[in-house]
Amino acid sequence: MTRSVWQFHTSGQLIFGCGAVTQLASVMTRRKLSRVFLVTDKILVGCGIADRVLEQLRLAGATVEIFDGGEPEPSLEAALIAIERARHFRPDSVIAVGGGSNMDLAKITATVLTHGGTPRDYFGWDRIPGPTLPLICLPTTSGTGSEVSHAAVITDTANAIKVSTLSNYLRPAVAIVDPELTWTCPPKVTADSGIDALTHAIEAFTAVDFDRLDLPPGESAAYEGRNPLGDSLAEKAISLIGQHLVTAVREPQNAAAREAMSLASTLAGMAFSNCAVALVHALEYPMGGELHVSHGAGNGLLLPFVMRFNLPERLTAFSRIAELLGENVSDLSAQAAAESAVTAVEKLKKAIGIPERIRDIGGREDQLERFAEKAFAIKRLLLVNPRKASQDDLLGILRDAF
Repeated sequence: MTRSVWQFHTSGQLIFGCGAVTQLASVMTRRKLSRVFLVTDKILVGCGIADRVLEQLRLAGATVEIFDGGEPEPSLEAALIAIERARHFRPDSVIAVGGGSNMDLAKITATVLTHGGTPRDYFGWDRIPGPTLPLICLPTTSGTGSEVSHAAVITDTANAIKVSTLSNYLRPAVAIVDPELTWTCPPKVTADSGIDALTHAIEAFTAVDFDRLDLPPGESAAYEGRNPLGDSLAEKAISLIGQHLVTAVREPQNAAAREAMSLASTLAGMAFSNCAVALVHALEYPMGGELHVSHGAGNGLLLPFVMRFNLPERLTAFSRIAELLGENVSDLSAQAAAESAVTAVEKLKKAIGIPERIRDIGGREDQLERFAEKAFAIKRLLLVNPRKASQDDLLGILRDAF
């Protein structure tokens, strides 16, 4: 069925720029929020980043309960601990300080605190019945775009897979993006999160067109396909990442590179959370769940292999991506220009130290069929991929990447 309408969602308010954290006190006062459950981690508490947020909360006269149990690729168990702590505290708002993991943990906490049950009750698309407690996110990495997205990813350790909760009710009420909060981000985390942002932008820019999304009448989807606004956001994100990611990794105190990457991450978050993430993410969820690789590194590893698979359906888009990443495609055929986008991503990966092969992160060949089977079950992501993929296709991509 041909669709003629697209829509766009993001956070209720975005505050961006160096020093933006100093706006938090006035945000709290204007919104009459005074009892905060703060989700962060021990590293950010130890390096003083959390103190900058706590100072603002003190200025606002807020009472704060700090949960510093955030962890990389947060587990269901960590979410349950956070929820129990929050229940005893009875907050009127939840604030996340950290990377995507802490923000996702805060989203799940706010959801269960508001609507009851357990995190499992909300896995999947559109299972949250209404708004959650006000959520404010302050990212300290430039990658997930979780400060503007509708997704929260938790690792289901029992089933060795990352699972998503998706709902427009998960979009934070306020996103405060202060590039200064990323200056202490280590090079590896900067690299992993930066390639994650690039993956988001490329998957959004090459997704199935919104008017070709094959949805039954009356049904909605977590992602609606490529649209003009998403294209604009993704293009800008890709360009910024191509120009500044390597510098941000190699020169952590480079203010211009950090600011550019913060903007790129947020723009990519806006793009993908409306348009799509697709096969890269479908394949990374089971792979990352079993091999315990960071989400960004897993996405970055798989990205060029999925691009090659999708290339026949997106020659023009991939040619544009090559240009945005600094490649000269003016004298190339459409095919060669598109292929140069894959080459550009491979060069960028190598420059920042992203693993090149599944075997490099401890994967075994006998795991690939299981990864393909689990990925093929994530229909919401296969639906928005520009090229239809069978389970055998997924296995072929994984074998190429092995």
